[in-house]
Amino acid sequence: MNNSKMNSAPSVLMVCLGNICRSPLAEAALRQAAANSGFAISIDSAGTGDWHIGSSPDPRACAAALSLGGVDIRDLRARQVCSSDLYQFDFILAMDSANLRNLEAMMPEGSSAHLSLLLDYVPGAEGRSVADPYYGSAADFEICWEQVKSATEHFLKKLEQ
Repeated sequence: MNNSKMNSAPSVLMVCLGNICRSPLAEAALRQAAANSGFAISIDSAGTGDWHIGSSPDPRACAAALSLGGVDIRDLRARQVCSSDLYQFDFILAMDSANLRNLEAMMPEGSSAHLSLLLDYVPGAEGRSVADPYYGSAADFEICWEQVKSATEHFLKKLEQ
């Protein structure tokens, strides 16, 4: 963790490719888990690509978050990862290995951000990617919600230790 932030709430950035499916779902799941546990944390999400900057999450992601988690994510807006994120956030959690490699390539000297896959925090799922539901159906978004919900709960338990 960034030494300058030792006395403040940890900060987490969830990252996928376009920031309209997996990473906003992961952001919402972690916000919900932190609120339920009373754990103070700063959370955001971004994409490594620039295709959807300013867009709302995919309607299927919004529906899954609302129906399965009771979380409304329609007000979130996609943004692209920027170099300041690599200094600002304590943890940057990628949804898949391609985005993790992109983040590692961007990592500047002096950054203390901890990069990893989100599923690295789920016992038995280390090294695996969160399923990308973009080209799938509503059911694929529900599977994605369940994956990120489980992973963020495991991540939060690790932070609380």
